[in-house]
Amino acid sequence: MVHIFSISKYKALLLYHFMHRLKTILRKIDGRGYKAYKLLEGKYDYGNYALFIDHVQGDPFAPPSRLYIEIDFEKTGFPSLFVKIHKTAFEDFLNRRFYEIARKGSKKRGSGNGGMIIMQKPSQCIIRRDSIEVNEKIVARFFVGLPAYGRKIAGKEAKELLLHDLPYVIERSLFFKHHSYEEIEEHVRVAEDADFIRKQLSKNKLVAFIANNSILPRKSGVEDKPLKNAIRFKSPESMEVEFDCPNRKIKGVGIPEGITLIVGGAYHGKSTLLDAIAMGVYNHVPGDGREFAITRDDAVKIRAEDGRYINNVCIYPLISDLPDGSDSRNFSTDNASGSTSQAANIMEALETGSRLLLIDEDTSATNLMMRDRKMQELVPKEKEPITPIIDMMSVFRKMGVSIIMIASGMGEYFDVADNVIMMDKYIARDVTSKAKEIAEKIKSNRIKEAPREIVIKDRIALKESIRKAMGAKKKIKVSEKNKIRFGKTIIDLVCIEQIAEIGQTYAIAEILTRLPCKNCIKDELLVQNFLSMLPPKGIYGEPRKYEVVAALNRLRGVKFQNCMPAYVSAYSSAN
Repeated sequence: MVHIFSISKYKALLLYHFMHRLKTILRKIDGRGYKAYKLLEGKYDYGNYALFIDHVQGDPFAPPSRLYIEIDFEKTGFPSLFVKIHKTAFEDFLNRRFYEIARKGSKKRGSGNGGMIIMQKPSQCIIRRDSIEVNEKIVARFFVGLPAYGRKIAGKEAKELLLHDLPYVIERSLFFKHHSYEEIEEHVRVAEDADFIRKQLSKNKLVAFIANNSILPRKSGVEDKPLKNAIRFKSPESMEVEFDCPNRKIKGVGIPEGITLIVGGAYHGKSTLLDAIAMGVYNHVPGDGREFAITRDDAVKIRAEDGRYINNVCIYPLISDLPDGSDSRNFSTDNASGSTSQAANIMEALETGSRLLLIDEDTSATNLMMRDRKMQELVPKEKEPITPIIDMMSVFRKMGVSIIMIASGMGEYFDVADNVIMMDKYIARDVTSKAKEIAEKIKSNRIKEAPREIVIKDRIALKESIRKAMGAKKKIKVSEKNKIRFGKTIIDLVCIEQIAEIGQTYAIAEILTRLPCKNCIKDELLVQNFLSMLPPKGIYGEPRKYEVVAALNRLRGVKFQNCMPAYVSAYSSAN
């Protein structure tokens, strides 16, 4: 019979062995060349958890070493209720706590990044990341800068780092006794309610919802936290809806399916509202101000993108009969104009399954939005290949495509809008009736141009063209959220505005290197768990399929092959 005392003694001896081995290695390599740190790779038992030194950096100025820990969930003391309510939100909470405590609790030791403990930095959005995984065990993946002076190992500093600083961060972030039950509960229940609302949108024929008292303005253009003392959002009474969520009742504006305009003077909050709607495809942390700014998850923000690469996209519904003889049903260019790029962006979003387009007049190609009567008179239709978006609204409606659009100076859109929201000093007002009165009173003298049917092509990216576009050296470099580099090839994602954090960009880059042959834009690929495709490294945030495909479409040199049309709109010019 094995006594409990014997087991405890055995564990104590085992722990002593692991710690002694770690100390011995550090003493042995102290003062040696930095590459001797490789001797640390392996597993170490810290008692309540196991530490794995997975990969050691080769130089103190290189990216930090990769480590991870495993803890039995029961040993952490966290109630399993948090996982049941919203697993992703609970993982997100742990990621944030580890990141903050590591940022404050680690200190620079020696050269380069020596002494720093780093976990993936979260945005204001709650998304899945591979830095924290919660199942039977909690797995935390992070990075550590192993200390050195110059390129000589600083053994004593490494000992302090691995036996004092790191255990402090782990203990404070990943064990329940150092947390507030109420804080974690609110974090997961906010996400639970946000998911509930998002699922209810389509059932209620809505595309977006903004709760009363939301704080939509951000601190600055580079700071995504809420602006202090901002005017809180209030729904127009005529558009107010209420959701009875699992944890609270929430009232706010419900934006219906169809065509919705956001109007108002400059600096009155139009773009702020549209940006909140665009990022409403993600859940947000408590205190962000946009916790219940919820958008249907197929929303894609569309804009003009001069100079982008396009391959084999059918832009014919919006642009046809190009004067240079280019086939707009299979349009390709290395240097798109504002109108052709925006037309391609629309068609690519529809290809990927979006039925909710977000458009800002300020970042659109004017000629694609509308041509007024004077321009129609000067340049007759037979000389103009563009059918503007305003004349395509009937086609979008019949396809079930909704549009939310900022219209700053194009009152002609009053004729085709279903709803008009005016932002007046950040206060939302329903001015639909007034806009319709104006449209009736001041008749448009535009010549309405006949809309064309929309054919959604099923395009397939050829794997060999992806390999060739990336080049022989497939070394991936992601140094910022909106740029991916494969060797000398750069994918510019500046105009893809719904990427929330750099971890998603890392994931997109890695996904592109792993696409299976001949089905890059197939639904079976795009609906799967993206993180399951990637080896866990602690750097990935899960992207949406729309951003993955957007990156692929912008990879210069990739070639797309046509399949049969997947969908033809119910409306055609013959109607």
